[in-house]
Amino acid sequence: MKERYSGVLLASGIGLLAHFASAYTSSSFNGILLALLLGMGVGNVVAVPERFQAGIGFTSSKLLEISVLFLAFSIDYAHIAALGAASFSIVVVVVMAMVLVTFYLSQRVKCPASIGWLVGFGTAICGSSAIAALAPRVATNKEDVGIAMAVVNLFGSVGMIVLPLVLVGLDLDTTRLGVLIGGTLHSVGNVVGAGYAMDNAVGEAAITIKLARVALLSPALILFNYLVHRAQVKSWKEHFDLPWYLWGFIGITVLTSLVNFPPAFLGAMDTAGKVILTIAMAAIGLKVSFKGLYRSGRKGLGFGLMIFVVQLLLVGGLMGLSGL
Repeated sequence: MKERYSGVLLASGIGLLAHFASAYTSSSFNGILLALLLGMGVGNVVAVPERFQAGIGFTSSKLLEISVLFLAFSIDYAHIAALGAASFSIVVVVVMAMVLVTFYLSQRVKCPASIGWLVGFGTAICGSSAIAALAPRVATNKEDVGIAMAVVNLFGSVGMIVLPLVLVGLDLDTTRLGVLIGGTLHSVGNVVGAGYAMDNAVGEAAITIKLARVALLSPALILFNYLVHRAQVKSWKEHFDLPWYLWGFIGITVLTSLVNFPPAFLGAMDTAGKVILTIAMAAIGLKVSFKGLYRSGRKGLGFGLMIFVVQLLLVGGLMGLSGL
């Protein structure tokens, strides 16, 4: 354990710096993305000693898993149940369809499998946190995770700015605007920024839709796990062999739906989750090379744009078919 200290301290220092510095940057340039970029800068400019690698590897893997637990405190099944059958059906169909599209399309366009899967899964559910949940199951190396995080954060930020500008010119009611924003943008922060930029009612509707997507993290992961590993497993039960942090995620979501936690506690959990994920991203950034980013990042960007457009079209089409 002692040999990990130096790497853990380095990643933590970069992550905390990014977290606090993000308060002075635009909302589209969040702490997670800033930590990734700072980590990449240090890792590529400075020759990080070998003794730091064990701690960097530990931080990039374990904290990534732990961060998923804190996301669960934002989910309340009672609020999601109030969505109504039409809205919730659209969310379920879109999430599951995007998982299938991601798996098969990444192979057709020859996007590096791990990067394509992570980008698509992050787009379908909740950005960085969804990538954190899937990465231990499919990522071939931490560099793929860093590239996927960068792509998803980029398009989420662009979408947060562009989508409200497009939607404001359309004659849509609050529910439709909420479904379009909450059903397509990548992270919870993107949805908050875009929804409340229009008005409070749209923001609240969009957040409820978004949290319904987040609540589908576990079933979506089971489906993706089946698609990736279906040729290797010997029993159907193995497809439901969820990692410990997802069982914790499910347990916490049930608990938050049954127990009325104080807002201050929920806010503290949200902040803690963001800080932990930011530190993990700093560690991942330390392992990403500029050469690898250039080589694989171009295909990741193209795939990320393609998946985002497909998701927008799918949500819009389902809204039209359902008469929402």
